[in-house]
Amino acid sequence: MAPAGAAAAGGSPEGPRARAAVLGRLWSALLREPCPGVAGVEVAGSAARVRLADGRVLAGPALAPFARAGPGLAVRDCGGRRYEDAAALVAALPVPPQRRARFAAELADSAANLADAYAHAPPPPTLAALAALPADAAAVLGEQVAVAGHPLHPGCRTRTGMSRAQVRAYAPEHRPVVPVRWWTVPAGRWWSPTGSPPELPLHPWQAAALVGAYPWLRPTGRVAATRPLMSLRTVAAGDGTHLKLALDVQMTSAVRRVSAAALHNGPLLGALLGGLAGRLPGLRVLAEVGGGAACADGAPVPSLAYLRRVGPRRRPGEVVLPLGSLCADGAAGRPPLAVQAAAAGYGGDPVAFLAALLEVLLPPLVALLHAGVALEAHGQNTLVALAGGRPVRVYYRDFGGVRVSAARLRAAGLEVPPLRGDLWCEDADELRTTLAAAVGVVVGELVAVLGRYAAPQRCWAAVSAALAAAFAGVPGAAADEAAWRAAPLPVKATTAMRLADAPLANQWARMPYGWEGPW
Repeated sequence: MAPAGAAAAGGSPEGPRARAAVLGRLWSALLREPCPGVAGVEVAGSAARVRLADGRVLAGPALAPFARAGPGLAVRDCGGRRYEDAAALVAALPVPPQRRARFAAELADSAANLADAYAHAPPPPTLAALAALPADAAAVLGEQVAVAGHPLHPGCRTRTGMSRAQVRAYAPEHRPVVPVRWWTVPAGRWWSPTGSPPELPLHPWQAAALVGAYPWLRPTGRVAATRPLMSLRTVAAGDGTHLKLALDVQMTSAVRRVSAAALHNGPLLGALLGGLAGRLPGLRVLAEVGGGAACADGAPVPSLAYLRRVGPRRRPGEVVLPLGSLCADGAAGRPPLAVQAAAAGYGGDPVAFLAALLEVLLPPLVALLHAGVALEAHGQNTLVALAGGRPVRVYYRDFGGVRVSAARLRAAGLEVPPLRGDLWCEDADELRTTLAAAVGVVVGELVAVLGRYAAPQRCWAAVSAALAAAFAGVPGAAADEAAWRAAPLPVKATTAMRLADAPLANQWARMPYGWEGPW
């Protein structure tokens, strides 16, 4: 019996398209990741076979990462069974029943939400239309164009805990206005490293789920009409700032709360990165300037917490977008925003646009890595400002995935901040992997999308040249560059993680290409 979400996706007019998108991500992951239940993978030309641990064999197309998977995509087993649905395929894998049932339900939910988004989400704007909008409206809309979510994770639209109606009411792809109410917290139950007043903004889903269990929370009467950004639980408050809210909903892989460590570390990392960014042209850090948590039993409650950060500031005529929005599908008959930017700024040459983007993006990331800060710079937390289609600066926000080396900071003559939690890392390979895996997904997706409009070999040549130029500008970083070029690009193995006994413990895989192109 198919999971409920799979049936919902099948009932939507966009069900086949959504099922293919999720199945394509899953099948591509099975081909490259160290997934439980998989004994081996064979790729021959355009065909691929996956040998399962119980002796069965699955056969399907040799899908490259970021490949478009159209309706009709199917995987077959050796008994002739045809799988067109990711949840059904996961349910047939030889992994412990509880783990496969959990992941199958997540993928059914992902496909159903994606089908709903394809059917009901408004068409995305053009780059020119974004540039003509008021700054706040353009910033929000630029975050909401990535309807399909994460380009590699089959749980790209998983929102476990939300009904379909709630997803429509709160998810960015549906462009809603979300009423966020503020609640008074008794002074003795409030903790804020930044000295923020004892008032807590709660997402309406979170308030409905939790306020009854904490009767000492009292409404202030203050309600903010907010708009969700790419991450759903972070909203634009309408005053130039963003509120990162706790939300006990699983999106992709994790339930999205705000930890005490995040509240403590945010201002410290913002100060560290802001100081470093001041030396690096083209990089701006969006500082976390407030926040706090309600306390129970003497400890901050991650489900009753928030962060406030500054939003990006654009100059007249600019457009500020998350990198992930550049590759999102355009409206019918229109190319993605990255291709529109190439047309606006580079005479329609996608490779020139890619080279210019990497010239702005890579140098500060490489310099920070050498100095001791590995940013997890992915398509959601890294933004680019475009002026007439030309990249002019990047912004970084959300410090949760950062890794910091005290030894490298000291070697660079920098003060070591008193950070808490798992951000500290003295393993050079882990530092390099943190950055390479995140930015590698951005680069890989850009090459895949722009390579539909220009020769992929030219795109990869631009990537390799940009990387060489970035490292050439950082004396002493030769070991980092050599390590990056010595192996295919790393990527987080999100499907293997979801099928594992510890589904949040990081695992890694390798892409079929490096910084120079196919490996």
